[in-house]
Amino acid sequence: MSGGLLVAGTTSDAGKSVLTAGICRWLHRRGVKVAPFKAQNMSNNSAVVVGSDGRGGEIGRAQAMQAAACGIAPDLRFNPVLLKPGSDLASQVVLLGEAVDTVTAGNFRHLRPRLAETAYAALAELRAAYDVVVCEGAGSPAEINLRAGDYVNMGLARHAGLPTIVVGDIDRGGVFAAMFGTVALLDPADQALVAGFVINKFRGDLGLLSPGLDMLHRVTGRPTYGVLPWHLDLWLDAEDSLAYGRVLGRPAAPYGTDWLDVAVVRLPRISNATDVEALATEPGVRVRLTVEPAELAAADLVVLPGSKSTVADLAWLRETGLADAVTAHAAAGRPLLGICGGFQMLARAVHDPVESRRGTVPGLGLLPVEITFDPRKTVRRSAGAADGVPVRGYEIHHGYVSTADPALPPLLRYADGTGEGARLGAVYGTHWHGAFESDEFRRRFLTEAARTAGRHGFRVAPDTIFAAARERSLDLLGDLVEEHLDTDALWRLIQSGAPADLPVIPPGAPPTT
Repeated sequence: MSGGLLVAGTTSDAGKSVLTAGICRWLHRRGVKVAPFKAQNMSNNSAVVVGSDGRGGEIGRAQAMQAAACGIAPDLRFNPVLLKPGSDLASQVVLLGEAVDTVTAGNFRHLRPRLAETAYAALAELRAAYDVVVCEGAGSPAEINLRAGDYVNMGLARHAGLPTIVVGDIDRGGVFAAMFGTVALLDPADQALVAGFVINKFRGDLGLLSPGLDMLHRVTGRPTYGVLPWHLDLWLDAEDSLAYGRVLGRPAAPYGTDWLDVAVVRLPRISNATDVEALATEPGVRVRLTVEPAELAAADLVVLPGSKSTVADLAWLRETGLADAVTAHAAAGRPLLGICGGFQMLARAVHDPVESRRGTVPGLGLLPVEITFDPRKTVRRSAGAADGVPVRGYEIHHGYVSTADPALPPLLRYADGTGEGARLGAVYGTHWHGAFESDEFRRRFLTEAARTAGRHGFRVAPDTIFAAARERSLDLLGDLVEEHLDTDALWRLIQSGAPADLPVIPPGAPPTT
């Protein structure tokens, strides 16, 4: 059996995904054949993977990023169970890339054995094929109300004999209590697999932190494998970068004389909002996620991103006054872009008997198209062109353009010449995610958007390569792991498992069955 490791966290967004990616990149650079794994992910940010049968399937975007850190193509087995929330009460279940069911609190208990069996089988296959599999947990392993059916955190570790490290975000405060409490709430058999800790997002003098690390070691019998610093450049593919009011990344100074201000509406059920990260890599482009109508009024370009629930988020736009701000922006002749669900909201009407089951609802009426939802989900990688410029992307949607003004020009064209999306004046729409990762297309779009917005001093840089920016981010993660973690100790842990003499920390939860 190959070596393995589970990266658990004290909370959601503690840094599990980026630490997993960093460890993967470190191992890959050592020449280790390594793969990532997350048994179950709950996220509306997904990537399209082409399966062995040639069909497209979905996995969590974080696992696609981790695969890139390993230097390998993404695989459906890297994230066998993906839950895509459509509301507070229900999520679509994607099993080995394919949408198979809808899960609620009421039926999850009955569905869970099937999901666990699929996850365990996928991990076994990966461990047979790779030298090391670095697994990422979900939420916290100390969610004791969910432990009995857990197959993502300590349930997975117990099943596969995985040594476990717990990462905590010190930027939130209370990290020592969270780490101690995480171990102390586990039953003795689970505690036996928790080998130590990693501190994430530290700012300041490490000397001031050291006494706390020493005390944590004394009271738990477990070392801290290292302290990762807070770093401004770690924002690509990180879901916690998509917060309200947050400017993505560190915008570089304009290549020309003008900035281009981009406002992205932070929808309640936003999906694949990482599409706008490609825009944010360009010098002079400032991208902010917002829920403030005033910020839309001040923006040069407004983006309506993807949504897992188009009709519900369209209603939210109207309730919050953002719909009026979007239409006013378009009426002023300023550029507006809709991507996937955002494109669907721009239509005259949306016919949805599938996701919301609300039938026909009026859209924003900014594009002369109608959208109809089909029970069959389109999941595929796409390639084509825009005005002769190559474009690649991927599609994940139930809705399709069922009616369109025949004179309406498409935004993109598939390789066979078929049109996709639409453009009318300064209003643009497409179902393609990832299109702006195509560098020349992104530059042309931003140049046109800046001209339309009156930012005549804006110039796109000729040398921004998005794929290179992503690789630099992954290399930075690998550098941070090598520089700040005890990699020799980590390697021994991966190869030999958790030490046999780890103490039990009271009170400990009752043993699970």
